[in-house]
Amino acid sequence: MPDIPLTVIVLLCLAAAAAGWIDAVVGGGGLLLLPVLMLGLPSGTPATYALGTNKAVAIVGTTGAAVTYVRRTPIDVRLAVRIGLAALAGSMGGALLAAGMSEGVLEPVVMVVLLGVAAFVILKPTFGMAPATGPATRRQIFAAIGLAGVGIGFYDGLIGPGTGTFLVIALTAVLGLDLVRASATAKIANVCTNAGALGIFAWQGTVFWQLAGLMAVFNLAGGMFGAHTALKKGSGFVRIVLLVVVFGLVATLAYNQWIK
Repeated sequence: MPDIPLTVIVLLCLAAAAAGWIDAVVGGGGLLLLPVLMLGLPSGTPATYALGTNKAVAIVGTTGAAVTYVRRTPIDVRLAVRIGLAALAGSMGGALLAAGMSEGVLEPVVMVVLLGVAAFVILKPTFGMAPATGPATRRQIFAAIGLAGVGIGFYDGLIGPGTGTFLVIALTAVLGLDLVRASATAKIANVCTNAGALGIFAWQGTVFWQLAGLMAVFNLAGGMFGAHTALKKGSGFVRIVLLVVVFGLVATLAYNQWIK
């Protein structure tokens, strides 16, 4: 583990807990955790170490949240796993390209997409509020596997922050799920994207395992608590958190692009 002051380690652990809660409710925990890791690691540490350590932490909290959701809400686990396996392949491809790809190339596009999503959710208050009317059609399944699986999985391996949020939005729009069930399904898929990307980062040797293990305990606690919160509060609460996270992600990307 790198030489990090105790106070910084404490802050990293608290950030991991908060990120776990955000990730479990609506995704986007990396919005908080990845920048904090990049600030907390010693100066000069390659960015891929922050990316790899982030994945090692996030997969624990996401798995805990997924288990909590599966136990307490009805979801199509088989479909979620199929989306997840496609996402795993996509995230591995993204992770392989991460070292040589500039985030600045994609950030403006991601910002525009997120602003469009925010406008859509605000102008359509019923988005994600009603439960699905029936089982997904074959066309919906293929669209979910292609968009939420391969496409968003690739983005997760390449950059990462906001992946859970994109998954929730895509699953709600494509499969017609309410926001709670979409978040539950997204957690299973997100476990797979994290696993695919983590496998590549581990193979490249860019994970601080001791630090990740410590932070993962807090991320797990935050993730399980966040899943319980979403299940208790319902889709209306998830919608509010979704908008907060989307605008927070836009602000972060704008800062990276034009201010930093």
